[in-house]
Amino acid sequence: MTRRIGHHAHLRRAVLMVVALLASSACIFSLAQDLGKWTIHDRSRPHPPVIIPGTAGTQEAPGKPPSDATVLFDGKDLSMWHSEGNVPAKWKVGDGYFEVVPKTGDLTTNQAFGDCQLHLEWATPSPPHGTDQDRGNSGVYQMGLYEIQVLDSFESETYADGQAGAVYGQYPPLVNACRPPGQWQTYDIIFHGPRFSADGNVVRKARVTVLQNGVLVQDNVELTGPTAHKARPPYRPHPEKLPLRLQDHDHPVRYRNIWIREL
Repeated sequence: MTRRIGHHAHLRRAVLMVVALLASSACIFSLAQDLGKWTIHDRSRPHPPVIIPGTAGTQEAPGKPPSDATVLFDGKDLSMWHSEGNVPAKWKVGDGYFEVVPKTGDLTTNQAFGDCQLHLEWATPSPPHGTDQDRGNSGVYQMGLYEIQVLDSFESETYADGQAGAVYGQYPPLVNACRPPGQWQTYDIIFHGPRFSADGNVVRKARVTVLQNGVLVQDNVELTGPTAHKARPPYRPHPEKLPLRLQDHDHPVRYRNIWIREL
């Protein structure tokens, strides 16, 4: 009986591998077909949309988002967000920023997103308080499930896969690119969500690239599943678009200039 079960398990894995390879081949074939539609330098080939690029920010003021971005916080209000229980956002809005109000719960976007380019800026409290994970802790959750850690990791030690710039519990950042507490820091995140087959199997794992303060800290890493504390949960089927989430970890971390471009 054990052998029969093992045989079926091996067969099932083999079938899933074939399905994944076929899906990958289909994507490559589709791309090849698309390239085959046009000759090199074909002047009849459609041009990409024209946008107005954003501008760089400073410590004193944020820059401007690209013209095709969805602005999730414009410095004035939290109308694009809500608190847990689908109630109005409870975090504090200041002069061009908003701040975590400890123990009021996470913030979630009203709109759902999938594959995207996300920009946001954050600052941890100054002077700093606490040590390790109890120091300017928050987090940015793509699809509400996949966390890029926010933490005061400037001259402060914690476990490697839990410091700022980490895919929490999975990948430490390539370097520690943190600025001192109180200074504004930037995350630019390129996220490609997972894909699931009709019967719930993973056919594409999530991938993420992160630049912190203009420095590459995550290089197209493949996520093992949702992130969690002291756990590695498996993927479970979910829609291709889900809301973003910012974490209330009982620390008054500030955010500003949040915008997203769907890919």
